[in-house]
Amino acid sequence: MKSSVYDQIREAILTGELAPGQTLSENALAERFGASRTPVREALHRLETEQLLERASRSVHVRETSPEEILDIYYVRISLEGAAAKGAAERASQLDIARLKVAAQNLKDATSPAERALTNRLFHEAMWAASHSPTLIDLLERLNVHLIRYPRTTFEREERWREAIQEHDQILESVINRDGESARQLAEDHMTAAREVRLQMMTEMPKS
Repeated sequence: MKSSVYDQIREAILTGELAPGQTLSENALAERFGASRTPVREALHRLETEQLLERASRSVHVRETSPEEILDIYYVRISLEGAAAKGAAERASQLDIARLKVAAQNLKDATSPAERALTNRLFHEAMWAASHSPTLIDLLERLNVHLIRYPRTTFEREERWREAIQEHDQILESVINRDGESARQLAEDHMTAAREVRLQMMTEMPKS
């Protein structure tokens, strides 16, 4: 089934095909995605409410995410990831756990930073789904879109990647054992470690 215009534009933003700061034209997008201007206009309004786009004067452009905002997102996400892991430990079905096990194995098979970032996202999304909390899932998805768009991943660093795999395995073990408090603490520690690596990467970036 063909994705909606909204889904296609959103995916192009998340993958960087539509780059931060890029001005978007309704006509150009309609031609690119084989749609009329009306669904394109509706998609742009929706993406603007999700803060993926910004309107300046009469133009719309892809919103840029600042380092300060990224760190703020981590600050909030630490607590939400802990809550999702705790919920998964308490409410995950056997199918949820099977999916988490597959996602954890896929992490180990990933090689490039891009593959690592993708498999990591899929593991976390499986954990959110296993919490069976629509509110948590909605909040985490909204936060995560801004991290996905950031041009670099912490998994460029081999040491962080090895640590992350171990951390995911520990969280999954707590979920399987139905230990909600352990799962919560491990998930919070995992995201805190990711934030610290991100902060270090930001301080090392050359100033323009």
